[in-house]
Amino acid sequence: MKQTAARLVRHALENIGAEFTFGIPGVHNIELYDELKASETILPVLVTHEVGAAFMADAVSRVGNSIGVLAIVPAAGITHAMSGVGEACLDGVPMLVISGGIRTDMQQKFQLHDVDQQALMKPLTKATYRIERYEDAIPTLYRAYNMATTGEPGPVFIELPANLQLLTGEVDEMPPFSPVVERPAIKSADIRDAAELLSGAKHPGIFVGWGARFVADDIARIAEHLGAPVATTLQGLAAFPANHPLHTGMSFGRSAVPAAENAFKDCDAMLAVGTRFAEICTGSYGSVPPENLVHIDINPATLNVNFPAKVAIAGDSRDAVPALAEAVCAIGNPRDQDATTLQIANDKAVYRKEWRDHDNGDRVSPCRLFDALREQLDDDAIVIADDGNHTFLTAELMPIHAGGSFFSPTDFNCMGYCVPATIGAKLSAPGKQVVGVVGDGAFLMTGLETVTAAANELGIIWFVFNDGELAQIAQAQEIPYQRSTCTTIGSLDYEAFAKSTGCAYVGIRCNDDISDGVSSALQFANNNMPVIVDVRIDYSKKTRFTLGTLKTNIDRFDTRTKARMIGRALYRKLFGA
Repeated sequence: MKQTAARLVRHALENIGAEFTFGIPGVHNIELYDELKASETILPVLVTHEVGAAFMADAVSRVGNSIGVLAIVPAAGITHAMSGVGEACLDGVPMLVISGGIRTDMQQKFQLHDVDQQALMKPLTKATYRIERYEDAIPTLYRAYNMATTGEPGPVFIELPANLQLLTGEVDEMPPFSPVVERPAIKSADIRDAAELLSGAKHPGIFVGWGARFVADDIARIAEHLGAPVATTLQGLAAFPANHPLHTGMSFGRSAVPAAENAFKDCDAMLAVGTRFAEICTGSYGSVPPENLVHIDINPATLNVNFPAKVAIAGDSRDAVPALAEAVCAIGNPRDQDATTLQIANDKAVYRKEWRDHDNGDRVSPCRLFDALREQLDDDAIVIADDGNHTFLTAELMPIHAGGSFFSPTDFNCMGYCVPATIGAKLSAPGKQVVGVVGDGAFLMTGLETVTAAANELGIIWFVFNDGELAQIAQAQEIPYQRSTCTTIGSLDYEAFAKSTGCAYVGIRCNDDISDGVSSALQFANNNMPVIVDVRIDYSKKTRFTLGTLKTNIDRFDTRTKARMIGRALYRKLFGA
């Protein structure tokens, strides 16, 4: 039978269970978009910019039951989307990036969009493919899907030449999809060794990342049996509930909140699950695990890299952690955890009071805002932060209660993530509340995707932390340099912007506005209307992450460099910048 490759790709996408595609149609993929229009199971979503498409696809993969899919034009579409693809790559998020390609049935050179897309995408993906024959279209999509979703997940690129989409070719069949499940076996000896090491420790601790989000109950079993505090990475805030009495907060060293820093002060053995001990979660590598480390990760290339492990287990947490929980709970009786949980609760209360008592002048207290959010949001509400100072305020002050319900751009650390990611999340989970926390600088990058939310009647709330500067970098400059450079951003009339993009507007200008402002925003969102909330945030108090990470980096400098930096800062403070 004769089919276009566009029809074959549509068949493959329907069979793998794709629910959405994100992108912008162009001359190199209009046939594919025509096929998507005919699909009864796939909704093609038009975006304002391909970077927004990639962030939406990323969120679909994190939240929903289907993989995020891009349907974009070659060259410019690829380069626009690369930031979002890079984020998925470093954060371990599956994604299919389907791009049109130049015609392969023409001899002429200098075709429109003629660049080496395979070379462009190779560093940011697990694999790249170019479909060159009709009979390869469906098998290539299936292979790409399996590649994206097995092992440590990640994006995969598929190039589909325009002529194969437009013209028909002969294929023998249109086969169904057979998923490949590859999960390496866990060695029982490793589980035994890990259980004995952790059980023999006086002060064991647990550190979990995004890769542990499916085994929160088993992590809790281990923690409760050992009386062990549990800290998380930034992404791991979604992996262990903040309302569990052994939860301490993000990280465990000098960049962590007091509850985590104190609970892990004497830690002599650690279980780490689904974390690479990367820069952010360790506060620039200032959080150092003990020598007795049990490290579980799906990617063997992450083990024994930044920190050596006594027991390194390469495997899926869904296999390794339940087995470890059984082994740990079989050794001895559960330890008394009252003293540990009491200290954690007290440290959390003191830190929160410190924030609530901070003089905010006429601006909005971040702690009071997050208190109101936690009080009024559902437990399983999805909270998405962008990249910036607000990220670490969210991490320190917004308790996340349900698994998988928080994420943020982490290792690629790409500003502009939040607005489009909330759109992908809401499309995938229409029955859940979806809230974005975004700095004003990050909002300016992708804020026009609010048009996409309004066009699709998505009840999303964006709390824009508006202070007129790139606060995280400004703080990083001001402490050592006593001045900031290129961090003041242009002003935006958020009320006018909301009106022009079809969104509702709420202003929160002081603490007295918080409760009613959050309530009003939720009412708009419940009526399927996106909401921009202009929050005149107070950034005058610095997070523990900012202060601790800065100290860690300064401590690395030699004495001469420290003296130069301190002397310069003192001079500028005394005599002006």
